[in-house]
Amino acid sequence: METEQQLLNAIRNGDRSALRRLYDRYSEYAMAVGLRYIPDHEEVCDVIQDSFVKILTSIHRFDYRGEGSLKSWVSRIVANKAVDYLRIHQRFSYVNAIPNDLVDDEEEPGLEEIPPDILTAMIGRLPDNYRLVLNLFVFEQCSHKEIAQQLSIKESTSASLFFRAKQMLSKMVKEYVKQQEI
Repeated sequence: METEQQLLNAIRNGDRSALRRLYDRYSEYAMAVGLRYIPDHEEVCDVIQDSFVKILTSIHRFDYRGEGSLKSWVSRIVANKAVDYLRIHQRFSYVNAIPNDLVDDEEEPGLEEIPPDILTAMIGRLPDNYRLVLNLFVFEQCSHKEIAQQLSIKESTSASLFFRAKQMLSKMVKEYVKQQEI
């Protein structure tokens, strides 16, 4: 299999088929990243298209830092485009009250028991603002300070949304595990 460095060299040398190979190599991964933020398939397809336009038009400015850096860069662009999409469509709002049904003092269930596609679907059922902060914190490894800056919210709001997302996700996981035991 072609390394990221070889693929980048081919693109930078004007090999137009290398652009297609880049798309073929990362489009499914980009879709998976996009679906973590936007669970609607048609909407995420728009985000992926916009992401690849940005990827393909700015690939010559990409700073290669070793194998895996291209994949990370693709992921970051998709995540940023998804956040932009949600912001433009104003699909989230921020509230400070924690709903009573989210607070659960029991131990968190093991996520390793949940198949990845089921877990992705559960994340997709979270409210947009919860899902957005959860994804940025867990998958993009942004700090609450970085999330706050990116979303124009307070750090405490980011932390609160992350807490609520974890609580809701925990509840869904427990329900799933309980269903599997029946």
